[in-house]
Amino acid sequence: MSVVEYSQGAKFPGKIGRSATESSPAWPQPVRAKESAPNVLFFILDDVGYGQLSCFGGLIETPNIDRVAAMGLRYANMHTTALCSPTRSCVLTGRNHHSNGVASIMETATGYPGYDARMPFENGMLSEMLTQHGYNTFCIGKWHLSPSEDNTAAGPFHRWPLGRGFERFYGFLGGETNQWYPDLTEDNRSAPQPTSPEDGYHLNIDLADKAIKMVLDAHVNAPEKPFFLYYATGAAHAPHHVEQEWIEKYKGKFDAGWDSYREQVFANQKEIGLLPADAQLPERDADVPVWDTLSSDEQGLYARFMEVYAGFLSQTDYHFGRILDALEMIDELDNTIVMVLSDNGASAEGGPVGSVNEMLFFNNIPETFEDNLAQADLLGGTKSYNHYPWGWTWAGNTPFRRWKRETYRGGSTDPFVVAWPKGIKARGEVRHQYAHAIDMTPTILEALGVEPPAAIRGVAQSALEGVSFAHTFDAPGAPTNHSTQYFEMFAHRAIDHDGWRAVCPWPGVNFVEAAKKGRKFGSPTPPEVIDELETGAWELYHVAEDPTESRNLAAEHPAKLRELVSLWWVEAGKYKVLPLDGDITTRLMVERPQTSRPRTSFTYYPGLSVIPALATPQVQNRPHSIAADVEIPAGGAEGVLLAQGGAAGGYVLYVKDGKLHYAHNYSGKAIFAVESADELPTGRHSLRFEFEPTGPPDFPSGKGAPGRFQLYVDSELVGTVDVPHTVPVTYELEGLSCGYDFAAPVLEDVYKAPFTFTGTLHSVTVEVDGELIEDDEATLRRLMAQQ
Repeated sequence: MSVVEYSQGAKFPGKIGRSATESSPAWPQPVRAKESAPNVLFFILDDVGYGQLSCFGGLIETPNIDRVAAMGLRYANMHTTALCSPTRSCVLTGRNHHSNGVASIMETATGYPGYDARMPFENGMLSEMLTQHGYNTFCIGKWHLSPSEDNTAAGPFHRWPLGRGFERFYGFLGGETNQWYPDLTEDNRSAPQPTSPEDGYHLNIDLADKAIKMVLDAHVNAPEKPFFLYYATGAAHAPHHVEQEWIEKYKGKFDAGWDSYREQVFANQKEIGLLPADAQLPERDADVPVWDTLSSDEQGLYARFMEVYAGFLSQTDYHFGRILDALEMIDELDNTIVMVLSDNGASAEGGPVGSVNEMLFFNNIPETFEDNLAQADLLGGTKSYNHYPWGWTWAGNTPFRRWKRETYRGGSTDPFVVAWPKGIKARGEVRHQYAHAIDMTPTILEALGVEPPAAIRGVAQSALEGVSFAHTFDAPGAPTNHSTQYFEMFAHRAIDHDGWRAVCPWPGVNFVEAAKKGRKFGSPTPPEVIDELETGAWELYHVAEDPTESRNLAAEHPAKLRELVSLWWVEAGKYKVLPLDGDITTRLMVERPQTSRPRTSFTYYPGLSVIPALATPQVQNRPHSIAADVEIPAGGAEGVLLAQGGAAGGYVLYVKDGKLHYAHNYSGKAIFAVESADELPTGRHSLRFEFEPTGPPDFPSGKGAPGRFQLYVDSELVGTVDVPHTVPVTYELEGLSCGYDFAAPVLEDVYKAPFTFTGTLHSVTVEVDGELIEDDEATLRRLMAQQ
């Protein structure tokens, strides 16, 4: 007898009698996808420019993304918001970033509807929509879509991936992580790193392994059930970490420099049809030095930075290819809609000369060319935290102007590839219709034949703001459905409308010109500044004929410019873009709602989840203490009591060789340490470290407060040393762990992580009752690089 089913809420169609023999059963109908419904795979790259992938004319080999392009389409006119979290919110919801409350990264939230980083539940995610239609939903990699205040083991979890429609999650919640020693979360809990770099660990390997496992686990149990996989690597965001063999693939490949790279890629893009034959490169960027003016040592080091980045991106592509191979193995690749997108243009956070350790830049610690040259062999490895010079950023965004965080096309026009062999007949073609990240979800819904839901979990849904481009799949000449799109990022603004583009750069067209007016990135935008911008800063480009923004037509077409500027203000009102705010330092200092009330005492227990870096006690530049309640067994004990950060900066309180030690890693530049004079006695004791500042911090010189390190066993002073300075702003962007060092060891040459404490550790208490002194500008540099 076949099973009788009925829809939820419908009348029970069976029969209920006095006994089971007099009754007939029926079952609530399971949610099932349509027969042969396609799978969906979003591959979201990080900080990859328009001119870096080989299928977009770039000189970095990405054969698996090329493979997707060959069996599908490249979209030459795809746009993002110019920043990480905002674009990701658009991709997953089909609404604009201000409509999602994600005007910028989550760490710069302010108390306005377009800026509060609390994504409204009436803006449902594609994951939430597809679970209603019988899909498995998997999220792998970078999230960065929940308020940073909520990313601890205390939650709340309703804006973590599992709270937004994903059934499984494995990755990291913040904006970046160490590729060798990542801060991992699985579902709603902190997850240990499965192996070490010495044993072959790399985050890209791990993410691909988990993606394949999630898909195959579901497939063997329900082969007909489709999936939505959101695969968002940390690559190619800094730190640029990768195995040496991938770096060596590119040895010597970039010796000709960034000017030559830009010319070669521009020619390639014309040849493959991404650009018209008469397109022109904009005038060179005033912030980027001419390659031939650099010394041979500078050229050699800068080329090496790019070799590392290229190896990192190629390695990322390789592991993405393993996912494609797995889908092909189970005969699902042909019926999978694959979309590959970078979240914004290439990143300039490496500065003009690059960085071996970005923590130095964040802390305003001088990083000399000579120091970097001496450490060139460390690039990409476990002892580096590197980012390339911004000359490669400029080249990587060929053929466009500028870069990430700015709304010129270099920041907001990105590589985009689509394939669906079973549903798209075209192969290897280019599409020039206008599209934006908000169009991806509407396109998927149309391709699946699914209507946007009226409600999700009882919450009435807002209208989608993107439009589908599915009609362009097999129609290269079809008109675009997306004719108007605004842009805003830290008061840098633009608008596209019917082939025209207006741009209002802030703080200027480049840093050189901004400095002449006494402005820099993050400068405030009071009313008088906005008035000034409205009357003279807007530029106009006819991008239908000049896609590279090379000819400013503002003086020639003032009426068209006024039309577009007026339209920008209309769109701004419609999508919650106001108030304009370029003052990033103030935005960082805004008081935000917290799960926990302010406190000065923090108690931790061994084996608990890692505390995210942004939720750790702020011990820098203030008196503080760390007290561990331990039992030392006969024969002694060793291991970490408390640790935060890693080889690029951090601190650790630990026991080794029978003695108590505290070490402060000054951003990889120096180690300041103190140890107890005698071996620790057996039994239960309080092991305590105290920091007493002996002077103020010198933020301009990259030096935190000098002070005195003191160690106590119970109430007895057992060790003391004066230190000239400390880390002023931030340690390596790893969290805090109690009873072990969870990731990159703070002292690589002293112990191997996790170096778990072998005695009995009852608790560790951190007291921070002294006044906190902060460097707002340095904090800004750190947070803006975590995008």
